[in-house]
Amino acid sequence: MTNRPRRAPRRTGLACVLALCLATALTACGSSDDGGDDGGGPADVTAALEKGGTIKVWAWEPTLKQVAKDFEDEHPKVKVKLVNAGTNKDEYTALQNAISAGSGVPDVAQIEYYALGQFTLTESLTDLAGFGADKLGDTYSPGPWNAVSSSDGIHALPMDSGPMALFYNKDVFDKHHIAVPRTWDEYVAAARKLHKADPEVYITSDTGDPGLTTSLIWQAGGRPYTVDGTEVSIDFSDQGSATYTRTWQKLIDDKLLAPTVGWSDEWYKGLSDGKIATLPIGAWMPANLMSGAPKGKGSWRVAPLPQWKPGKPVSAENGGSALAVPTKSGNKALAYAFVQYANAGKGVKTRVHDGAFPATKATLESKEFLNRRYPYFGGQKANVIFSKAAADVPDDWSYLPFQVYANSVFNDAVGTAYTSGTPLDKGLADWRKASVKYGKEQGFTIE
Repeated sequence: MTNRPRRAPRRTGLACVLALCLATALTACGSSDDGGDDGGGPADVTAALEKGGTIKVWAWEPTLKQVAKDFEDEHPKVKVKLVNAGTNKDEYTALQNAISAGSGVPDVAQIEYYALGQFTLTESLTDLAGFGADKLGDTYSPGPWNAVSSSDGIHALPMDSGPMALFYNKDVFDKHHIAVPRTWDEYVAAARKLHKADPEVYITSDTGDPGLTTSLIWQAGGRPYTVDGTEVSIDFSDQGSATYTRTWQKLIDDKLLAPTVGWSDEWYKGLSDGKIATLPIGAWMPANLMSGAPKGKGSWRVAPLPQWKPGKPVSAENGGSALAVPTKSGNKALAYAFVQYANAGKGVKTRVHDGAFPATKATLESKEFLNRRYPYFGGQKANVIFSKAAADVPDDWSYLPFQVYANSVFNDAVGTAYTSGTPLDKGLADWRKASVKYGKEQGFTIE
């Protein structure tokens, strides 16, 4: 599961490779004339399993270790070499470098949804439709499937998902007689009441997080990115972005956000002792709370994400990743067999049992999943809320094909709103300017 902050690589190396791919008419980077099979259908997968062989899988997701073992047990002729080539940015840099060099490319790679674009644009990932992946659309919840599919094909299979919910410290809210917020306006009001009652308590922490920002804009109806090949539009002046900035600006202006860097020891301490009272975040968060803030056991609960306006509930994805087959894989059919097993077959149950959050609708709707009680959350059936959130994610969101780079410079622009009084909408405008400049330098046409 994707349960760490999603930081992106800086321009050095990775951006230059992307520029080189674009400069060489894109398709050269996606060439598959390296001796690997180009696929053909389910029959090729069956034949590959019967023949056997070794596949190399690059992934940092811990539950894949058991999945790989089970896959090998079921197919004795197959060997899965599972390699942790680094988390998110480190793996992407290594993968891009291997693709550019034409050697050392894995057969399967874990790639987060927001980063898929930089690899699909350069045709570096195999279209899995030829193996039958185009028949799996109804298998997954809307957000993850939208992230891996396009008119150009199926670029990966969803591995997990991050539908958003509100994690909150019930003890803190009860102590100060504050109701759990159902809207973002109520959230701001609750933030004021909490901080007034105890100046050491904050509604949440945020020092500038591109994932949180874009997810809340997504939930608010904003669609700042449109992508059609190398033609890109970036516009943070839409209504959804404005809705987000107006509300979040109040939290910044009134100093209601803990100035604590996410995923730090101080952050976990704040979650443990109740100084940070809520987290609007992806459904993969429970395992992190259990391990990072064990003293919070019994105090925390889960509620639906606050809404921008009452009515039909809307959520958004925050995090999540997929397994893809690079075009330079030497054994695409066998690689797909593993991807399908892990993300749509028997491996799903194994991964969920070991702590992953599913992207498959059957699991999200199963009684076993929905009836699971979390001792950390006071015995609450939190998956009921997560499953509903997954179904409430609009499926028309797009990331930039260079989102990895854009996220890496987020704090240079939007981060100033948290430190130097720059208005949040001005920070987003500066972020757009930096993204546009970079995109044009890489050969994109940007409105």
